[in-house]
Amino acid sequence: MKVISAAEIRQSLDWISTIQVLEQAFIQDSRMPTRHHHVMADGPEPPVHLLMPAWIPNKYLGVKAVNVFPANAKIGKPAVSGVYLLFSGETGETLAILEGGELTARRTAAASALAARYLARQDASRLLIVGTGRLSRQLAFAHSAVRPIKSVSVWGRTPEKAEQAAREMRQAGLQARAVTDLEAAVGAADIVSCATLSTRPLVRGAWLKPGTHLDLVGGFTPSMRETDDDAIRCCEIFVDTRAGATKEAGDIVVPLQTSVLSADGIRADLFDLTRRVHPGRTSDSQITLFKSVGVAIEDLAAASLVYEKSVDCRAIA
Repeated sequence: MKVISAAEIRQSLDWISTIQVLEQAFIQDSRMPTRHHHVMADGPEPPVHLLMPAWIPNKYLGVKAVNVFPANAKIGKPAVSGVYLLFSGETGETLAILEGGELTARRTAAASALAARYLARQDASRLLIVGTGRLSRQLAFAHSAVRPIKSVSVWGRTPEKAEQAAREMRQAGLQARAVTDLEAAVGAADIVSCATLSTRPLVRGAWLKPGTHLDLVGGFTPSMRETDDDAIRCCEIFVDTRAGATKEAGDIVVPLQTSVLSADGIRADLFDLTRRVHPGRTSDSQITLFKSVGVAIEDLAAASLVYEKSVDCRAIA
């Protein structure tokens, strides 16, 4: 059994190969039960425990255990932590234990980039990141892997954190800057990627120009929202999975409950897009919205890629 660190995961999961392996995971015959979602306390920002199993018959099976502690931001710790267990799909033997935080961040950003390949304009060059956590950096690089991003703007509730995130992006080679006027930044962007734990809308539909792609990553409970009803009305809506988004994503659940959005108004999910059931963006003037809550087959695909690369490296050595 291998124990695989965050550094090894980062080295193994380059953006292009990770996006490709996620695409194949949605195309192929993989299985995933509904994830277990346990709120562990009362209050406005309760800690949450998630269990996410998935398997590819006769190949791999795995489960991710994740803890989401939103209040950790106040003490300088990551809000999300976890571990991934990878097993043989033939014998059930444990193959590897992988650090869950890095795996989650990279597969989440790669899923957004995969969606953007179908939904963002081909010439999209101006990216806005809303949020300053670990995912802000990952999303900037993932989107840059699939679209010709020339400039990245970063907005956060705390300007100092936005500047820090932008500085780290610049140090890694991106043309990035912190911004304080969210409305103006949204209006100038070709892709708006949100990764926050907000319970109230941040991005307004009235701010979105024709041709924008809106990527909503952060909210994973019905009480969390990153955009408003106007955005739902003006956008073509896409999700990672219908089953997950219509039960867990406040940006989808609430509009469904209030009839702002109908079930038919969700144009496609990643299964439909990768299998070419739906073409994705059909004009440069469309405003597209992709809402993800994360799915277990993404973790399984990313974990198996890391494991296979580690085995290959060991064989070469």
